[in-house]
Amino acid sequence: MSQYTPPAKAPPCAISGPGLLPSPPRPAPWRDVPDGLWNDWHWQVRNALRHLEQLEALVRLTDDERQAIAALGSRLPMSITPFYAALIEPDDPTCPIRRTLIPTTAEHRLGPEELNDPCGEDADTVVPGLVHRYPDRVLFLAVGTCAVYCRYCTRSRMVGGAEGYSFRHRQWRQAADYIAAHPEIRDVLISGGDPLLLDDHLLDELLSMLRAIPHVEIIRIGTKIPAVLPQRITPGLTEVLRKYHPFMMSLHFIHPAELVPEVREACERLADAGIPLGSQTVLLKGINDDPAVMRSLMHGLLRSRVKPYYLYQCDPIQGSAHFRTPVRRGIELIENLRGHTSGYAVPTFVIDGPGGGGKIPVGPNYVLGQMGDQWVLRNYANRVYEYHDPALEAPEADPGGADPAAGG
Repeated sequence: MSQYTPPAKAPPCAISGPGLLPSPPRPAPWRDVPDGLWNDWHWQVRNALRHLEQLEALVRLTDDERQAIAALGSRLPMSITPFYAALIEPDDPTCPIRRTLIPTTAEHRLGPEELNDPCGEDADTVVPGLVHRYPDRVLFLAVGTCAVYCRYCTRSRMVGGAEGYSFRHRQWRQAADYIAAHPEIRDVLISGGDPLLLDDHLLDELLSMLRAIPHVEIIRIGTKIPAVLPQRITPGLTEVLRKYHPFMMSLHFIHPAELVPEVREACERLADAGIPLGSQTVLLKGINDDPAVMRSLMHGLLRSRVKPYYLYQCDPIQGSAHFRTPVRRGIELIENLRGHTSGYAVPTFVIDGPGGGGKIPVGPNYVLGQMGDQWVLRNYANRVYEYHDPALEAPEADPGGADPAAGG
């Protein structure tokens, strides 16, 4: 684990350029914490910021933020690891990392189109904690806690101790039995909450249970841990994960400011264990909806050995209007990437169909029309081309029979 070197002057929420951001200096509350503790993921979780007075020791809160935190009640709780808190600009309420972590009263304003379960997961839950929507894959919700709680979380109804949902260890066997009884399931995505908050032995148990099912070909984990708690990516963890190939991970990143050395090293440790890494990014208004920011993030991910995978339109979760952009903005961002940079740096922009429609890809239209056997196309530079499609020509005569035009 790299130790930080305080930069001369590097705003924590700056955009990374051709180089990469340095580690931020530790904020005052943790300046004297020994490295052994700071780099212990259990210490990071135990010392997460969860209360107003803790946050006020670190950040100059606005009246709106203070009011929102005081009024959280049974809403999605607040939790920020000390490591991730170090990325917050304490005097800038517009800091992208800050905006995704610290509540504002905008969360209290509910729009008529917003839903408690915008992806319709509850309706497709077949046993507790297991969502079976797509034909050959399932979503396995193994835990109900996260290291940090993103304010735009699509599962805010169920994580952080929410009532009405449980994520008990004994439910794993019930979910595994369902998977074993359905041979069409070949792909299991483990999520939550964040499954990497499980201790190694529990994660090993869960993965072993799934790998023992003969028709399960692929096991995946969705996590934000490498971005917010890179200390968790230990040699012991990677030794557990590498036993279960083919095994893949989807990593949640939202801004280039997250890609500090510790995070990049965590990603590299996972990649060195032979784990294919893909990113999942939620499009957020005023946070990453700028072409330069998005390109910087995608480039930084590739340098960290993470393939940009999905760019999500922010789900219409209750109280999320201040985060959501017009769909057109996401299409424009993809258009600013496609052809202008490496194809590997271009994610697929998707909208989760409200109510259970699943991921629907949305993107720029490069097909202008079709005329007979000619397709009219445009490229990234808006130049128009015609492509001759031989498949649209008149069918050839049957080589094994008579000419159909010759008659009987």
